[in-house]
Amino acid sequence: MFENDQRDIRGALARIRSVYSSLAPAERKVADVILEQYEKAIYLSVTQLAETSGVGESTVIRFCQNAGFRGYQELKLVLARDLVDPSENLSEGVSVDDTLESIVRKVGYTNSRSIDDTIKLLDIRALDMAVNWLLDARRIQFYGVGQSGVTALDAKYRFMRLGLICDALTDSHVQMMSAATLDSRDLAVGISFSGSTIDVVEAIDKAKERGARTMCITAYARSPLAKASDIKLIAASSETPLGSGSLRSKITQLLVLDLLYTVAALRLGDKGRLYTELVAESVLHKLY
Repeated sequence: MFENDQRDIRGALARIRSVYSSLAPAERKVADVILEQYEKAIYLSVTQLAETSGVGESTVIRFCQNAGFRGYQELKLVLARDLVDPSENLSEGVSVDDTLESIVRKVGYTNSRSIDDTIKLLDIRALDMAVNWLLDARRIQFYGVGQSGVTALDAKYRFMRLGLICDALTDSHVQMMSAATLDSRDLAVGISFSGSTIDVVEAIDKAKERGARTMCITAYARSPLAKASDIKLIAASSETPLGSGSLRSKITQLLVLDLLYTVAALRLGDKGRLYTELVAESVLHKLY
């Protein structure tokens, strides 16, 4: 329902990474050239980029459109804007030849870049609507498996502190059972780095079938989960779907959750503060 605003494009490299898995093989060749040679790419004509990529000019144009740009000139403009930030030029690759200091710097930068990319790609209108839906929902069900299941549990703990009725479900059977009980008063939130986790997509589909509102947090804007959800919030990461598991994918999911929680708490005002205090007092005796 809510797409990232294609006319407010910030972060060409981040946007290309977010749609990479959904591109056709020929279009990925263009993406690979830009991602690997971005400093050179801004000086190439569409014909030169096509030749360098080993594809036709029409493929370059199609790639630009599928990545969310009006055309090749807009892509180059935004890419040039990216290069004003010198941090874009720091390689994230870590090798056995790196010193410990270099590894610390590269891993730290990679995680920092994932956060920056998430901020660049975040659709503010979608975030605004997502918070409204969270606050309006009778029940909120967070669905996730594996590492994203841990994120779902974190979401449950956060929003429970605001007095919202929510749960986090990480078992595929229980997810489907939960989704089958939802209706138009409820909200289902799917969390998946790849956006291709069958269990989570099926649960979101079932929730929508029951009339519930749906939203997702994923790194891939054109993934099955993103397509199935009414609202999609992009938690950017440079990992591939099969290579997920490091901190960079989880930290951006947590960033999106933190934004949702912070805005929701502000909108609840005194009511939110009251519930936060009540929850804190309820477990105070658990500390020495």
